Amino acid sequence: MILKLSFEFALEVITYSELLDSDKKYILARQLLKSGTSIGANVKEAQNSESKADFIHKFKVAAKEADETEYWLQLCKFSKGYPNCEHLIKQVDAINRIITRIITTSKKHGK
Repeated sequence: MILKLSFEFALEVITYSELLDSDKKYILARQLLKSGTSIGANVKEAQNSESKADFIHKFKVAAKEADETEYWLQLCKFSKGYPNCEHLIKQVDAINRIITRIITTSKKHGK
């Protein structure tokens, strides 16, 4: 589930970043593109982790990327002249909640 959600989110981040690019909002477009697509990449990488600790670590990195993505989206939301990104903020919040649950559960139990 988290693989699919994070992949679909990355696709939407790409579309939104391209929209920002076309509006010449290059700096936020680039930052958002990097962090927003990195969430799914780290989740995918966790699927082939070498240990439980490695699994948890990769999900913690994904959580950090999700937090950073939320920051860039909040900047877009509150800056004048930026396209609406409320749906992306809701998505990254949901993804972050799932990632947090995975980390918590993994620490308590096995992978």
